[in-house]
Amino acid sequence: MTLEARVLSGPALEARLDEVAALRMTVFREWPYLYEGSMDYERAYLATYRTSPDAVLVGAFDGERLVGAATGTPMEDHAEDFAAAFASTGIPLREIFYCAESVLLPAWRGRGMGHRFFDLREDHARRLGRRYSAFCSVIRSEDHPLRPARARSNEPFWRGRGYRPMPGIIASFSWTDVGEDRETKKPLQFWIREL
Repeated sequence: MTLEARVLSGPALEARLDEVAALRMTVFREWPYLYEGSMDYERAYLATYRTSPDAVLVGAFDGERLVGAATGTPMEDHAEDFAAAFASTGIPLREIFYCAESVLLPAWRGRGMGHRFFDLREDHARRLGRRYSAFCSVIRSEDHPLRPARARSNEPFWRGRGYRPMPGIIASFSWTDVGEDRETKKPLQFWIREL
């Protein structure tokens, strides 16, 4: 198995969005997102990447097979979802690049792709003149009934890359959890670093 990161934008990005949707539905079904997923939801969610000229997709490829993906856009492309969370920070949305998801199938993990995902999105953000890079992670309770006994946090990895949680900067986003029949709002903690 080979693993190569490629940066896609414009038509090349758009051509891979259904594959990104399938990856999201597979990987985010796992803890802590527990995302039930549907292609209709995915297509609506990923529409931003079709319409934002500054969106980026970092694809993890084994040959021509997309086995992982990380996306990002200028934060103002997500203003409807996240502007309220940032209102009290004094940081203009136009200074922030939003690193949305990073998903990688299990067989290709542990080979440094997580770093490549961040490196290439952060490089893209710098080219756009952004001052900050940010992302958010779902907050789940320690006693959640679906928490695996050996659940592992990504916080050491994020901190090692220079990201820090933003105290009190919490967004909410709705999706349907595995085994549920309706969407519910989930709290999402924002993390940020200066580029």
